[in-house]
Amino acid sequence: MTTMPTIGVLALQGDVREHLRSLAAVGARARAVRRPGELEEVDALVIPGGESTTMWKLAEAFELLEPLRVRIKEGMPAYGSCAGMIMLADRIVGGTADQQTIGGIDMVVRRNAFGRQVDSFESVVDFAGAPFHAVFIRAPWVESVGDGVEVLAVCEPGDRIVAVRQGPLLATSFHPELTGDERVHSYFVDMVRTTR
Repeated sequence: MTTMPTIGVLALQGDVREHLRSLAAVGARARAVRRPGELEEVDALVIPGGESTTMWKLAEAFELLEPLRVRIKEGMPAYGSCAGMIMLADRIVGGTADQQTIGGIDMVVRRNAFGRQVDSFESVVDFAGAPFHAVFIRAPWVESVGDGVEVLAVCEPGDRIVAVRQGPLLATSFHPELTGDERVHSYFVDMVRTTR
């Protein structure tokens, strides 16, 4: 792996520009991904926050859902924030009856777990051993994880799981791209550099 990996941001819906900016700030070549051919040109992918049912439907419409599943299964590193966490979950609670995900992380995620848009909040969480100011917007949380999943952060109430890692896959229920603190993106870029 080169010292400057090419990391795509799934650019169908959500916080695309903010993730592109954060990735560039920590030394990655960042590019938008909207088509299967563009997916093949990146070393890793960020799945941004947004609305998970819309993202799933757009991924199908742009013929990206299956190629995403294949790349993830083959070991491509990926990071999902908020809706991206939902998209990387193997199982979800609170979705539509037919809602699909990309999958890859052995976890159950509850959509809109912290409440509606008006219930959005900010909190300091301990991310991978250091305090991090986290922004939660209509955020999910992780109900449960499988044996191979590392819990990286929890949040009140009740020590809800809000950041996880499984191998080359990372997910947070909060939005680090909105804070100006690039440590989560730096963590992911380091993961990408050491994965290959």
